[in-house]
Amino acid sequence: MSQIRKETLWDGAGLKLVLNAPKANILDAEMMAEIVAHLDEAAGNPDIKLIIFEGEGPHFCFGASVEEHQKAQANDMLTGFHGMFLRLIDLAIPTAAVVRGQCLGGGMELAIFCNWIFAAPDARFGQPEIQLGVFPPPASLILPMKLGQAAADHLCLTGQSWKAEKAQAAGLVHEVAEDPMAALDAFAQKFLVTKSGSALRMAVRAARIDFNETLRTKLPQLQKLYVEELMETADANEGIGSFLEKRKPEWTNR
Repeated sequence: MSQIRKETLWDGAGLKLVLNAPKANILDAEMMAEIVAHLDEAAGNPDIKLIIFEGEGPHFCFGASVEEHQKAQANDMLTGFHGMFLRLIDLAIPTAAVVRGQCLGGGMELAIFCNWIFAAPDARFGQPEIQLGVFPPPASLILPMKLGQAAADHLCLTGQSWKAEKAQAAGLVHEVAEDPMAALDAFAQKFLVTKSGSALRMAVRAARIDFNETLRTKLPQLQKLYVEELMETADANEGIGSFLEKRKPEWTNR
């Protein structure tokens, strides 16, 4: 069974990719590969003016697979995960996330990469990686650019989640609505569908020239830090192991 459900909107101007593994919609290697395959298809279609990510069921996404965060798999996991963002950069098609319920970890990183987030009132945004003794590479770069350093520090260092209203007040969420997909539909038909697809792609490249360069150059640096230094610490392995074993971690600060 496919973990991604594809939908076409607005006579081909919209491509919706639904994370279809409820309730958690975990971004594992299989799901990420499916996303990239759909993005590769989109690259050859000049009519697409917006790519939408949505979660099936009550939640957007609980994050990337914790099993795949283990030391032996971490480098391959990050290569696939970061490759998804780099493919989106290459496409330069506007992107939006429709978020309900929990939007955590790698799921939040996918959402905050997008140009817009439309959220339901019950949406919750968080980077809980620190609770596992690790850190989120894409969020560590994206949040300072989108929210500023203070807010990025708080989210990445505490693991605290934000409600939709707080995320909107901070500028992370474009709109909070009872039906966020309907809100996005109205927005897209008013502001995007009537525009030139080629002009939109050029505008994305122009508006995100610093954003994209930061991700291209610094994601590899953070992947190296994660794999070669973080995963050599006892606490990173303890945090992931304790989560998988459903027990409280015993930190040694080493």
